[in-house]
Amino acid sequence: MIIEQLINDCKKDDTKAQEQIYRLLAPKLFSVCLKYSRSYEEAQDNLQDGFILIFEKISQFKNLGSFEGWCKRLMTNHILQQYKKKKIFEIVSDNYPEVEDVEIEDEDVSIDFLTKIIQELPERYRLVFNLYVMDGFSHKEIAEMLDINIGTSKSNLARAKGILKQKIEQNNNISVPKIK
Repeated sequence: MIIEQLINDCKKDDTKAQEQIYRLLAPKLFSVCLKYSRSYEEAQDNLQDGFILIFEKISQFKNLGSFEGWCKRLMTNHILQQYKKKKIFEIVSDNYPEVEDVEIEDEDVSIDFLTKIIQELPERYRLVFNLYVMDGFSHKEIAEMLDINIGTSKSNLARAKGILKQKIEQNNNISVPKIK
């Protein structure tokens, strides 16, 4: 396959192969960066830094599984490491509010608006929300990834959902079903 040849060439520091890999994967990996970044500009920086890391570590890719999946995992972990260094998480007890999921009609909220309000969440809430809701990680996995306890993960998710619910209500001037 062509991708296998590009990977092998990248392992030999072939800049033309690196450029082709970049062009092939940048749009998909940029969406990962947008999901975990505060702004478009920060996502661009994360994409650039992430690709540098991918090319530095490409020799570790053993052709087991998807190369794209490997790159996404590397990119996500790189971004999460930046946040872990900032120590943005509050340690909380296991007493956290349960928040029910809010159903949103497609015509009520645009994807651009949802992306914007998710990016506006405080870092700790945005990271946990994206890992749990968008990527399907469990609270246990999130706690291990971010070096926090499970209660902190659950609390941050509940707070993120509460903030998003409020912003959606304000945007639509409607009453979303009450969250207990």
